[in-house]
Amino acid sequence: MSLATAAPPDDPDALRAFALELQAALGRSKARLEAAEAELKARRLRIEKLEHQLAVLRRARFGRSSEKLDQEIEQLELVIGELQETSAETEARAEAAGEIAPARKVRGPRKPLPSHLPREIVRHEPPATCPSCGSQKLSVIGEDAREVLEYVPAHFKVIVHVRPKVSCRACEAITQAPAPPVPIERALPGPRLLAHVAVAKFCDHLPLYRQSEIYARDEVDLDRATMAEWMGRLAFLVEPLAERIGEHVRAGASLHADDTTVPVLDPGRGRTKTGRLWALVRDERPFGSRAPPAVTYRYSANRKGEHARALLEGCEGFLHADGYAGFEKLFAPVPPSTAPRLFEVACWSHARRKLYDVKEGSPAAEAALRKISALFAIEEEIAGLEPEARLAVRQRETVARLAELRTFLEATLRRISRKGKVAGAIRYATARWDGLTRFATDGRLEMTNNAAERAMRIPVLGRKNYLFAGSDEGGVRAAVFYTLIGTARLNDIDPEAWLADVASRIADHPITRLDELLPWNWRPDQIREAA
Repeated sequence: MSLATAAPPDDPDALRAFALELQAALGRSKARLEAAEAELKARRLRIEKLEHQLAVLRRARFGRSSEKLDQEIEQLELVIGELQETSAETEARAEAAGEIAPARKVRGPRKPLPSHLPREIVRHEPPATCPSCGSQKLSVIGEDAREVLEYVPAHFKVIVHVRPKVSCRACEAITQAPAPPVPIERALPGPRLLAHVAVAKFCDHLPLYRQSEIYARDEVDLDRATMAEWMGRLAFLVEPLAERIGEHVRAGASLHADDTTVPVLDPGRGRTKTGRLWALVRDERPFGSRAPPAVTYRYSANRKGEHARALLEGCEGFLHADGYAGFEKLFAPVPPSTAPRLFEVACWSHARRKLYDVKEGSPAAEAALRKISALFAIEEEIAGLEPEARLAVRQRETVARLAELRTFLEATLRRISRKGKVAGAIRYATARWDGLTRFATDGRLEMTNNAAERAMRIPVLGRKNYLFAGSDEGGVRAAVFYTLIGTARLNDIDPEAWLADVASRIADHPITRLDELLPWNWRPDQIREAA
């Protein structure tokens, strides 16, 4: 029970203590409120400063073109967008926690939505009988209309929600249908527009300022700042869903992990720094499991091993990964047991790639590649079978081929230069032999870590298009959206259609029923029309 709802005691001494405790609690609340407001004010001041710099750069570019100026303008556009998203997400989090009151921004008159856009009228009729007295003698005395800008594939439209007001002739009570829920209060976007902007940014790799230019061609004025606020607040709403997907992934017994670099703008130093994006995949379809596939992403400012361990917090079983040293502690025995929490499963694609890079002019490397190809051929034949069937084939055919390959590699090392590239490629495999051969001991394991590498394609493509992330906060937010979009794609679900439905429901969806919104529990016929 909180102090605000607790009954005051009758005893004078206890009452004085209660008053002091209540005063201290109010002081702490005031301090948190002041800190939250100060943080938001600092962010707004920085945004204003950067927007001023952006305006200066645009004026400098007027009349001439410069690649350097263009790049600086794009960097500032991205930084400002990330700051605005972070500010909106922080504000939404503080409002939900009750630390600040819902923001009522002081703005000028809102621009009317373009008249050329088609209008869809959705009427929300009041009840047929008066809820106050039960009379059916109702008469219309007026109505409220609210325009919501929505997006459908290939064009915009405006949905007008009309709610007639009726008055009871018997008791004069006024009745009106409740306003339909919206993802973001006091904002224009419908759920499908929010989903479209998010998927365009994190799946189609279009930064917000580029989307603004695209929408302007339809004579729809959506500036970067507006969409940045939408994305920040949407990230706050869907973060619990991304966390739930992460819990599902970490519950798997056979996981795949990988990481990649993310250039992050560092305006204070005038250049980019290198962040990391980690992916953890659970995909049990290759051994016939019906567990839904899913991927969770995590951003970190560096590649320290603590981030790899945080990604795999609570995981037990097998981990397919590359030779990253940060995973080594996870493969060490956990006292008092002699077994590790996770067993390493190394990737034959990496080992094969090392040999492929040096095969020119090396008969030994080509011979090793042929032997490895024979192993991959066996895996193709048993893909999708039950674990017991896969293990039986591997014990019968793969184990002997692995022993033959090991003998061949060791014999080759004894007769070639140990300083050559071929020797280095062979040592890469022999040094990881236990991890490389572990797949032959369990039908649930894979020969490669390709599942994690496939999961990295979306952020890698985004990195090529963005060139960089705008901030560390932007990297964390991107990991949330990558988790949602990547998991939807693994389940053959259209991420935009699913995210639109989630955005229309999650604001008032019970947290105890969050699993209903997961991609594998969702079907296309669940899409809710704006009506």
